[in-house]
Amino acid sequence: MLTRGGEPYEAARRLAAGTAPDQALDVTDPDSWIGLDTGVRALAWQRPELFHSNASPSGRRTIWARLASTITVTRSRTPGDAELALALCHPDGHVREAALDPAEKRPALLPLVVIRCADWAGPVRERARALLAGTPPHRLAAQSALVLRIGRRSRGGFAQDLLTGALRTGPAAQTEALLDSGDRATARLAHRVAVERRLLPASRLARTAARHRDVVVQDLCAEAAVAALREGGDDEFTEVVVPLLGSRYSRVRSAGVTALRRTGRHADAEPYLTDRSAVVRACARWVLRQGGTDPAPLYRALCADPADRPAAAVGLGECGVREDADLVRTLLAHPDPMVRACAVAGLRALDAVRLDDVRPLLHDPSAAVVRQATVALLPWADSVPRERLRALLTEDRPRHQRVAAIRLLRAAGAHAQP
Repeated sequence: MLTRGGEPYEAARRLAAGTAPDQALDVTDPDSWIGLDTGVRALAWQRPELFHSNASPSGRRTIWARLASTITVTRSRTPGDAELALALCHPDGHVREAALDPAEKRPALLPLVVIRCADWAGPVRERARALLAGTPPHRLAAQSALVLRIGRRSRGGFAQDLLTGALRTGPAAQTEALLDSGDRATARLAHRVAVERRLLPASRLARTAARHRDVVVQDLCAEAAVAALREGGDDEFTEVVVPLLGSRYSRVRSAGVTALRRTGRHADAEPYLTDRSAVVRACARWVLRQGGTDPAPLYRALCADPADRPAAAVGLGECGVREDADLVRTLLAHPDPMVRACAVAGLRALDAVRLDDVRPLLHDPSAAVVRQATVALLPWADSVPRERLRALLTEDRPRHQRVAAIRLLRAAGAHAQP
């Protein structure tokens, strides 16, 4: 139950005082409408005299009495938007149902009709659905964020299906207008429909995948862009694959690397053998193998001078053999901390971690190296001398070293105290 100080309650109270909906709440925010629906019930619970005629000690005409006579009986007066909004959220299902007919000609109250499509009362729900089914598609699309929120409810599928159908069969511009929506669910639906209807060229799909923050949109657009590729074609490669490869998002880069096989450019995957993402590295190895190149020798060559490509050590660990462990182990003393960190990760991938080699790295000045060393030593935490770990807990030690000691002591079942 909302308290008197809650924003939805205050919006309901302002409506009860006759304030227009566009002044009582943020009509552009779907959560405001959902909150209003709850807020009116809270107001009815805390101030029943406003909603029930028999609760008014003075006998004055209450909101409920006015609505009853106006909407359900005489229909002699057209109720205002504020009254209708309250009626559409009223605790009494008869009032909610009666308010739907006059709400049909009030576009400003369409959000509440959407909410009523998931009403727990069958007659209210069916009447609201009949009204929404006759709503022009562009008005329904304008309420997409609210429709998709209501669609999560147990009875909310009707409005969501109606919206999806309208986007699938309506004008392309209607769907394209929602692609840049700030609402995540709306953007996902719009891109899904746009991909299904093939409304967007592969170049735009690639750019969207490379820049969009939502992972679902990234996957939808990247997969569609790659599927539209044909083998060869420099222009197509530049417009589609290059944006994917240059994305900051690893899932998009991996799609771009995979697309290299589709375009017959297997060798171009070589630079991505040392990508910071394990998924991208795995895709690069797959593409090279599809082109007849074994990535392991390439990694071994890179490990000879890994300063510019430190992930070579972990990459070799991911695809090499146990005999490669000695080469990776030599990189534990490399002056570049990223190389040292990747070397530890490579030894873990090869299942070739040796306690005496990795334990000194707990004193490393690089936090990245210490984190990797800690993860590598966790399975052998009991074998790390506890006095050495407690020596890392002193105040003069860097924070990353103290954290590593605490993790290892806890893994060994010891108290993390100096």
